[in-house]
Order: sequence, then C-alpha cells, then structure tokens
Amino acid sequence: MSAMAVTGWGVLSAIGTGAEEFSEAWGERRSGRKDVTEMFEQKLPSETACAIPDFDVKAHLGRKGTSFFDRSTALSVVTCKLALEDAGLVRDAKDEETDGGIGLVLGLSSGGPQAMSDFIHEMYTSEKPYLVNPLLFPYAVMNGAASATAIWHNLKGVNATVSGGQMAFLTALRYARNKVRSGYVNAAVAGAVEEFSPTRAWASHQARGAGEERVDLGEGGAFFVLEDAQTVRTAGRGLDAEILAVECGLYGEPGSKDDPAVGMTECIIRALEAAGVAASDVWAVAPSLSGSPKRDRIERVAITAALGTDTPNLLPVKELVGETYSAAGGLQLAALLAEHRRNPERDGAVSLVTSLTSEGMVGVAVVRGWSRATSA
Repeated sequence: MSAMAVTGWGVLSAIGTGAEEFSEAWGERRSGRKDVTEMFEQKLPSETACAIPDFDVKAHLGRKGTSFFDRSTALSVVTCKLALEDAGLVRDAKDEETDGGIGLVLGLSSGGPQAMSDFIHEMYTSEKPYLVNPLLFPYAVMNGAASATAIWHNLKGVNATVSGGQMAFLTALRYARNKVRSGYVNAAVAGAVEEFSPTRAWASHQARGAGEERVDLGEGGAFFVLEDAQTVRTAGRGLDAEILAVECGLYGEPGSKDDPAVGMTECIIRALEAAGVAASDVWAVAPSLSGSPKRDRIERVAITAALGTDTPNLLPVKELVGETYSAAGGLQLAALLAEHRRNPERDGAVSLVTSLTSEGMVGVAVVRGWSRATSA
C-alpha cells in the first residue's frame, strides 16, 4: 500500500505556535513551563504548567463566531488553520466542487472538560426553570470541537472524533489514513487537542498525584494534512513526512498473559515489518514517557526489546511540552517533524512515535521525515 504523505502541519504548544516557531523552539530545547497563577480566577493545584497563558482565539480568528468557543474548540480551530495554511490548502466554499473533499479526524478523551463542568454547574445552580445557556452545550459533548472546526474551515469530507486518551492521536491518524486510502476523501486533517483549565488541572492532580518525577501538566494541539504519497510526488509537490505504518493493540495488566510490554514490543515489530524497515534503521523515537513509573517501564522495555539494546535517540517531548494526554501523540509527531524541518542531512531518516494508556492500549507509528527544502 502507498504511504501517507504529511503535506503540512500546525501546532499550538507552550513552546511555540505554528510549525516554524515550534521547530525553532524544539531545536533549542526550550522548556514550556510557565507561571499559570494569573490564568484563571480559581485556585490551581500547581503554580506552573506547560500551558499557553496568552492564547487568544480572537487574535487568530477574529471576534465573529468565536465568543462561545470553549478552550478545546478554540485550540482545535486555530491549530487546524495553521496546518491548512502550512499545506497551502486554505479554501473557500467553491473549492468543495473540485478538490474531492477534505476530511477531519480529531482525537480527544471527551468533550471539553471545563465546558462540561460549567454546563453541569449551571444545571444545579441556575434558578428554576433551570435556564442553562444552550450555547454551552455543543462544546460539552465529544464531537463539538470537530464539528466546529470542520464548519469553520469548510471541511465537508468525513468528520469523526476518536476518543482514546494517550492513544487518541495515533487512533485518529490510523482512521484518517484509512479514509484517504479507501477513497472517501482526497485529503484528511488528523489532529488532537488538550486544554489546560481548572477542571482538568484538578482532575489530573487527583489522578496523577504530585510526584517530583512526573512532568508538568500541559496543553496544546497538533494537526497534520494527510494525502496519498504517490499522488503528491506525481504532482511534483513536496512533503514533510511519510507515515509508513500505524499499528495499535489492546493488552492486559503487566505480568498477565497479555502483558502490555510484550504487546507493545510485538506492535513495534509488526509496524516495522509493515513499513519494510529494519530495527537498525530507526534513528529516533518520540516516546510518551512522562514520569509515570508503570507506563514508562512498559514503554522502555518494549522499545529496547523491539529495537535492541543500542536504542536510538529518545526525544524529550513531554519534558518540554508537558503531559498533554490526548494531544500527546500529535506533539510527539510534531517534535519528529521539527527535527527534519530545517535539517536536509536527516532526509529519509526513519523514526517511531510510541504511545500507550494505563489500561493497556498501545500503538506505534513509523515515520520517514523530510526537510522542506528537499522533499519534492
């Protein structure tokens, strides 16, 4: 099967906005840790996070139509805009008749957590007859962000939201790839977002604890325009990367018959075989390591078992951009592409994006990257 080409990408993160700014910051290994004490009126469990305190959706999209966007939706619409601009696919309504349709697949854990919390709070605190603001509801459900993003950018191909926690982006990437391969759309935008808000900060604090080894909580989004690689090359267009394979699996508890470390090892080997790549050809891995003892052990064991003891570079993604949950895989891929953006000497190098959830779902993407100057 033909590989999928990434022909443009956009990112919002604590270290930079847009592919160029993010690539520069990544190359310098800037930390995204910020003081967040002034972001919200509510008290937060930590004074620092890898958040984007100065993010203003109106600065990117204007005031009209954005007033009621929750933070997750705002991140989604803006990041998608950045990806489409990077790919040269900014469109208007008449383009729908000639381009075969562009789809959107968004990875999330759920709807916007703060929007859900605010909606429920209004239900219980408003005076009878419980006059809840109806404009809050669309952003409290899971597909609100994807719907708003597609409407804003006139993306009338397939529209889907995939819930997967840490695995949200890889499952969205796989889904989008399949839709392009099957001919449902000529191109698809695959992405994932995660907001930083008081509700999410406290929920994460209760779930993760406050161990010093854990990375800071983060927020952001990463979107990638996918097209058939052969079609792109035939047209003489450049590409940022090829997605050679995406493999996923669901396994059991560590030590069980379906040990996730064993499963992840098999998943990596299976992906490399599907991509036609030897383990010795992998030069870097963008892992989901975050300071979680259980998950990190599984991931390290699997990478070593699949690639050998002479393991390639492990990129410190979450150390710089924080724990972004649903958006993590997208930011991991963005970090890999940032390594290539201005480095022709790395053209054709193969890397992996690895991810797993606490429940035993694992995944890996095999990526071949190119610089902007030499990818045509």
